[in-house]
Amino acid sequence: MKHFLLFYDVGPDFLARRASFRDAHLAKAWAAHDRRELILAGALAEPVDGAALLFAGNSADIAASFARDDPYVVNGLVTRWRVREWTTVVGDGAATPIGAERT
Repeated sequence: MKHFLLFYDVGPDFLARRASFRDAHLAKAWAAHDRRELILAGALAEPVDGAALLFAGNSADIAASFARDDPYVVNGLVTRWRVREWTTVVGDGAATPIGAERT
């Protein structure tokens, strides 16, 4: 298992427009979470100009597939998205634990 971060950049009208698509977006996110693909997700704050979503899987396709069909992306609220592999090394769910033998 690897970790992938999906980053969203959103337009200046995101807060005004998201209400129309929020239920569908959240339903998609919770379904991905129930499948244990999406670990955590949420908007960036102060200012609300993007979001970050943490996925677990074998390839970046898991996050890219989510983005391609996300109502926020499909309806133009997200102006840019990108997926980055994240080498996690600390924490119970780290994909590549380092120094786990701590006292």
